[in-house]
Amino acid sequence: MSAEQVSSLCEQLVKAVTVIMDPASTQRYRLEALKFCEEFKEKCPICVPCGLKLAEKTQTAIVRHFGLQILEHVVKFRWNNMPRLEKVYLKNNVMGLISSGTQSILEEESHIKDVLSRIVVEMIKREWPQHWPDMLKELDTLSKQGETQTELVMFILLRLAEDVVTFQTLPTQRRRDIQQTLTQNMEKIFNFLLSTLQQNVNKYRRMKTDLAQEPKAQANCRVGIAALNTLAGYIDWVALSHITADNCKLLEMLCLLLNEPELQVGAAECLLIAVSRKGKLEDRKPLMVLFGDVAMHYILSAAQTADAEGLVEKHYVFLKRLCQVLCALGSQLCALLGSDSDVETPANFGKYLDSFLAFTTHPSQFLRSSTQITWGALFRHEVLSHDPLLLAMIPKYLRASMTNLVKVGFPSKTDSPSCEYSRFDFDSDEDFNAFFNSFRAQQGEVMRMACRLDPRTGFQMAGEWLKYQLTAPVDTGPMNSKTGEGLCSIFSPSFVQWDAMTFFSESVISQMFRTLDKDEIPVNDGIDLLQLVLNFETKDPLILSCVLTNVSALFPFVTYQPEYLPQVLSKLFASVTFEVIEESKFVMSVQAPRTRAVKNVRRHACSSIIKMCRDYPQLVLPNFEMLYNHVKQLLSNELLLTQMEKCALMEALVLISNQFKDYERQKVFLEELMAPVAGLWLSPEMQRVLSDPEAFISYVGADNKIADPVLEDPSGLNRSRISFCVYTILGVVKRARWPAATEEAKAGGFLVGYMPSGSPIYRNPCTEQVLKLLDNLLALIRTHNNLYMPEMVARLGETFAKALDMLEVEKNAILGLPQPLLELYDSPVYKTVLERMQGFFCTLYDNCFHILGNAGPSMQQDFYTVEGLATQLLSSAFINLNNIPDYRLRPMLRVFVKPLVLSCPSEYYETLVCPMLGPLFTYLHVRLSQKWQVINQRSMLCEDDAADDNPESQEMLEEQLVRLLTREVMDLITVCCVSKKGVEHNSTAAVDGDDDEAMATEVTPPASAELTELGKCLMKQEDVCTALLITAYTSLSWKDTLSCQRTTTQLCWPLLKQVLPGNLLPDAVSWFFTSVLKGLQTHGQHDGCMAALVHLAFQIYEALRPRYAELKGVMEQIPDIQRDSLEQFDSKLLNPTLQKVADKRRKDHFKRLIAGCIGKPLGEQFRKEVHIRNLPSLFKKVKPSLESDVLENEDGEGLTALFEP
Repeated sequence: MSAEQVSSLCEQLVKAVTVIMDPASTQRYRLEALKFCEEFKEKCPICVPCGLKLAEKTQTAIVRHFGLQILEHVVKFRWNNMPRLEKVYLKNNVMGLISSGTQSILEEESHIKDVLSRIVVEMIKREWPQHWPDMLKELDTLSKQGETQTELVMFILLRLAEDVVTFQTLPTQRRRDIQQTLTQNMEKIFNFLLSTLQQNVNKYRRMKTDLAQEPKAQANCRVGIAALNTLAGYIDWVALSHITADNCKLLEMLCLLLNEPELQVGAAECLLIAVSRKGKLEDRKPLMVLFGDVAMHYILSAAQTADAEGLVEKHYVFLKRLCQVLCALGSQLCALLGSDSDVETPANFGKYLDSFLAFTTHPSQFLRSSTQITWGALFRHEVLSHDPLLLAMIPKYLRASMTNLVKVGFPSKTDSPSCEYSRFDFDSDEDFNAFFNSFRAQQGEVMRMACRLDPRTGFQMAGEWLKYQLTAPVDTGPMNSKTGEGLCSIFSPSFVQWDAMTFFSESVISQMFRTLDKDEIPVNDGIDLLQLVLNFETKDPLILSCVLTNVSALFPFVTYQPEYLPQVLSKLFASVTFEVIEESKFVMSVQAPRTRAVKNVRRHACSSIIKMCRDYPQLVLPNFEMLYNHVKQLLSNELLLTQMEKCALMEALVLISNQFKDYERQKVFLEELMAPVAGLWLSPEMQRVLSDPEAFISYVGADNKIADPVLEDPSGLNRSRISFCVYTILGVVKRARWPAATEEAKAGGFLVGYMPSGSPIYRNPCTEQVLKLLDNLLALIRTHNNLYMPEMVARLGETFAKALDMLEVEKNAILGLPQPLLELYDSPVYKTVLERMQGFFCTLYDNCFHILGNAGPSMQQDFYTVEGLATQLLSSAFINLNNIPDYRLRPMLRVFVKPLVLSCPSEYYETLVCPMLGPLFTYLHVRLSQKWQVINQRSMLCEDDAADDNPESQEMLEEQLVRLLTREVMDLITVCCVSKKGVEHNSTAAVDGDDDEAMATEVTPPASAELTELGKCLMKQEDVCTALLITAYTSLSWKDTLSCQRTTTQLCWPLLKQVLPGNLLPDAVSWFFTSVLKGLQTHGQHDGCMAALVHLAFQIYEALRPRYAELKGVMEQIPDIQRDSLEQFDSKLLNPTLQKVADKRRKDHFKRLIAGCIGKPLGEQFRKEVHIRNLPSLFKKVKPSLESDVLENEDGEGLTALFEP
């Protein structure tokens, strides 16, 4: 075509590009221009000349970029059909552009450099090395022209390594060809990169002080940065010998550059990649050179200089990199140093530890946290943990931890030097809070490791700090707590110190008891501390909470001197009734609700008492009467404690009563303890209330209209009575047990016989009491389920219309929204009577099911043989499920059905479990199918619906709930049906297969994934069997990746295998297979799911294709399936005489066959396919005749000459 045509087309293209990029263009014009440009790229035969004309230096940067994009498009999509001469013409012109077609290095736009290097890499991917053997020479020649060209060559080499090695974006054979050729030439490439770096750095250093030479110096600096970036792309994967060649010349250079402000970040990045290398230990030994004097000096002086510069983002980023380098060095040292290795502890180990400690004491919380894993590795190491230098470091590390545990550094505050750094690292206080909590937990682990090596030092420091805190005046800081005047908030200086000290003492004291022998424990010091803590009085709830934790931490000392137990008990009991405002004990009805901090103290005291009774029952047993009288006294005043607190204390008593080891005595005690509950629960009024939904609504006050929803709550007492009964039953069922030792159980009268298998049968002393109350409990559950019937919801009063809704806290947890920080401690617990009512219904529902879930493990055969239990449960827990919302159904399955099934002996499968699970599974399948149908329709309809922008929108919440319910159901089915042996999946790295079809994760469920006895029992019943199979296979195409992957790997095949021996209908077999293919369509974009589903489809096809020709029919409907390839696969499968190909090869073949139905991510669905052809093989000997053919097939000229310069 003539030059005029090219010029006029280019003019039109320039106009179009201008319209596209002009912010003032209208939408219509912009779309038309875009369409014109895209059509030009796709269809125009003169793209190359136009692209080259638009890429000329005289055009604007935007136009040049578009011209180069055209050339890139040509290489990517038209290369295979271009005549040879046109390829040569394009390649020569592109190399010409690098040589002389760009502005100088400092003026040229980075996006022009980027696209130019991309074009060259796209050509390399298609032609090197076979058709372009001199490519590296050409790049070398270009780089000799000057800095501009050298920088572009660096970009090309980096991009090539990324595409071929890092992202692997080309077919396997081409990737192998290129990677092997790169590896063969790596010595040259590395020398080239190093010499480029060295020359440019030397020039830069010479000229940077001379103002006249500044542009030249800047150009050299740019090339230096590019060379470091390119090195970073290679250091990760080349043979370690290149990195350590020449006495580690590369590492030495990188260390030198750490003190060059412009190049230090790139150098640190390279150093980090090098030091983090894995591989044979032998090859990694030379990396120890970095512990030498020179390297250490450079690393430390760079760190000091960067830190001295104050907080500048660039220096801070560099400090983070250096910190990572030191961490990686520590890891290498731990790996290389062992009892059987010849590597010795470096002479500079002490210097290394000092510098590492400097990072641990830096004001930045992020830097402090970065060092923890390495400290842990050092303290755990078999050789280094005995090193005197490291042992001397322990007190310093613990001292640093004392500072680091103090929660300061919130980005919104200015009360600590850490705050300024946090503003770089965290978007919000919530972000920082989440980070700090995990950082503190990590520190706790490392401190415990340090104390394992030196337990006394830690204990001594904890004691000093505790004494200091006990005498320090309280500083509440500028923010007053809402709990009361002069009290701490969670940000008060005193509280953050108390909080840190408490965490510290808890960590080190527990470790000391684990590490030291009994006679080495400093008992007197411990008891002195305990006395100080017990005598300390405070009215501040946050500080009191810390005091209680310290009491618990020091409690093991009481085992040496039991006479202190009554004092400990008194302290704890005083805190159970802790109030900030004394009068509120008497004026319950109008009391301001307790704040979270006060509630936490009371709850904390209760759980400390339970923990003490659980862990040291023998110690507490002699004081049982005192404990019992304390509790009776507290229980006598109905308003003094909340229901939860009352029950916690009763649980503690039950735990101690287990130590009676006397069935009759414990039974009498439990009867006495539960008498008030039984009296209330079995009274005629309560019986009426529990069995009639209307009476129930009225009794708990949910049908009222309340004028003042904060102060007025006439039915609060009624609700608390029901809660008290339910909590108590739960506490007793959970805690009452027979002695663990069979002999003791026998002597105490707990043993009633033996199973046929020989295992003992025990009776629980609480059984009689609890079974007496069971009927009313089931009545309450039935009533509660019936509350969700529309006519009952309609009876709720105006104030309580939403009483059965989820609590806000639950909603936020499901949507993953963080809680505001301050509110956690400072706000009243329930703000309105509606929220109290919601909390009541939610807790009551959960606790009723907790009782049923615990009843099996607790009362065993006495519970499972209750007459007509299956029928009773079906008519209570499983009634009116259609109206029960997802957020109530989930806990029912998790806390009731799952534990009941898991603890049920196989003798009761037929009578109890199957009759219950059969209808339940059938129902759950129908329910979930309908829910997912609604979600799928919704996502098809509301592409443009604005509701989706609001993360809290109702739809999003409902959808997330359906996901969670689905996981719960699939988990329940898996637990019931599949033995746990088979729940592991091996994720091995990608394996080379033909094309880029390698499996991303090989998921092979081990052969041992067998059905459990219960699974077999359920599968015998036709309707249950159908429900299970249909649920498992339908769920594969529901949009929940997690559920799909678990179900595929754990459940689908064992269930199907069970029915294979029978006569399956051809339609059923086709349906199973199609369901898996549908799953691939939905989840194919997720590697884990895709691999698991491909494996499952392969299993089904291999097992069933010989019996069911219909499966081939299903395969033939897959889009773009290659019929001849399918025939080949089938004939091998059906011909038993042929030798079986390896499993991996068969599976890869199968995966290529079904590729048409594997879903792609949205971003790739409409992407135009890039096809890169394989070149003649480099590595296999080909028959001579063929070779001469290939080389002479185009115009009789040798292809190898194609890209010669």
